[in-house]
Amino acid sequence: MQHYFSDQRLTTGQTIWLDDQIGHHLTRVLRATVGDQLQLVGNDQQVYLAEIHEISGQRVAVAVKQPLHIDAELPVDVTIVSGLSKKNKPEWIVQKATELGAVQVIFLPLSRSIAKWDQKSAKKVARLQEVAQSAAEQSHRNRIPKVGYLPSLRMLEKQPYDVKLIAYEEAAKAGEETRLVTALRHLTPGQSLVGLFGPEGGITEEEVADLTTNGYLPVGLGPRILRTETAPMYLLTAISVMTEMMGS
Repeated sequence: MQHYFSDQRLTTGQTIWLDDQIGHHLTRVLRATVGDQLQLVGNDQQVYLAEIHEISGQRVAVAVKQPLHIDAELPVDVTIVSGLSKKNKPEWIVQKATELGAVQVIFLPLSRSIAKWDQKSAKKVARLQEVAQSAAEQSHRNRIPKVGYLPSLRMLEKQPYDVKLIAYEEAAKAGEETRLVTALRHLTPGQSLVGLFGPEGGITEEEVADLTTNGYLPVGLGPRILRTETAPMYLLTAISVMTEMMGS
């Protein structure tokens, strides 16, 4: 069943016109007809069953039938922070992080970042926000993650999170994994966690030292050295196992 997001607050029994982009997808791509059903998420993150009531060109009106009581979100709010990386890696990170439950993905330049966004950051973020929405629809999320850009590491250090982690290659090389398990084991529902990941060249010792001063904990992600686009997925998977499958 198709899954879409609405910027309206939904209630059983109302009829609303969907966003033009959704209407185009339903009518031109899926060839939907009156009576077809879909899932629609309101601006309060509640999922409803809806049925196509009217089609006018590419415009689609749906009748909101009933709440579905679906919660596909992680018990904790996870923010992924990634040093700027090359080519299409940011798009891949946003797509997969959305599928795995992140609520926010932030990109920022680090000392070893080769990619430079500079004046392109607004355009880049807008495009990545579209990727996040598409991935949230595909994975039937209750919310669309926010994509952001910070021009410096200092701006990140000022943001409050309950748990702050750095994926540090040197910690992985040393076989240090217990700090990650301990941090995740003590998470409670509703808390916020941020995980920071370096670009292709990794994070410098100076950056780790600055972050540690601001409450970040360097952790290893297993015995293997992971790529910049793979490491965030390792963390999100570990969080899912610890908080959803094993309980928090």
